[in-house]
Amino acid sequence: MNAADITPSIFDNSGLAAIKRQARSNDPAALKAAAQQFEALFLQMVLKSMRDATPKEGLFDSDQTRLYEALLDQQLSQVLAAKGGTGLAKIIESQLSRDAEPGGKAEPSPVTNGFIDKMMPHAAAASRASGIPAQFIVAQAALETGWGRAEPRGADGQPSHNIFGIKAGSNWTGPTAEATTTEYVDGVAQKRTERFRAYGSYAEAFKDYANLIAGNPRYAAVLGARDPVAFAQGMARAGYATDPAYADKLTRIINTLPA
Repeated sequence: MNAADITPSIFDNSGLAAIKRQARSNDPAALKAAAQQFEALFLQMVLKSMRDATPKEGLFDSDQTRLYEALLDQQLSQVLAAKGGTGLAKIIESQLSRDAEPGGKAEPSPVTNGFIDKMMPHAAAASRASGIPAQFIVAQAALETGWGRAEPRGADGQPSHNIFGIKAGSNWTGPTAEATTTEYVDGVAQKRTERFRAYGSYAEAFKDYANLIAGNPRYAAVLGARDPVAFAQGMARAGYATDPAYADKLTRIINTLPA
């Protein structure tokens, strides 16, 4: 079930539970549904305040009518939020989307700026070797490691310098580092311990990334990409990552970086 198709009734506990489950995966459609629920709650409070301010007397003033009015207001708030409401949902959705990203900030933080400054010279070299814009490469490194904070480390605690999440396959003869990663199987997130390539420096990591992308035919479609969406979707289609929201996440990070 797609969260974008859910406009849950106030009686539909299963629909609300579905939104909560999907929101944990940071799926954009689930974030949109969650934002609509926030706005629906706000609208419900507004309607309740209006009801409370209205004088009540006569035949239709009873506990039963007040109950049905409350139920009506709850359902009306859901419908209004689903149709755009006050626009509050769009603001909330935008904030949730930013918070879902590694680094999760609307404005560049010292952590993200430091990461960009540190990696950009290596990305420029990888860009010359692969033809991929340097900011696209930095964005992918940021996504894979949470702006450098989740880099795999060796058994001795030393950094692997692997900031692209490149696994150590059967053909890899160099050093390795093990780390727990999230993989998606049929859209379901699973935690796994995987072996990753380890490098002696970030320069080596960027060089290996450029060789991998430029030398593997399945990435041929992204080599000439200059549009963030086309690049991100091309990497996702080529199977670089199993996360179904990978393209959206990568696009959002690219759009925060200077060209």
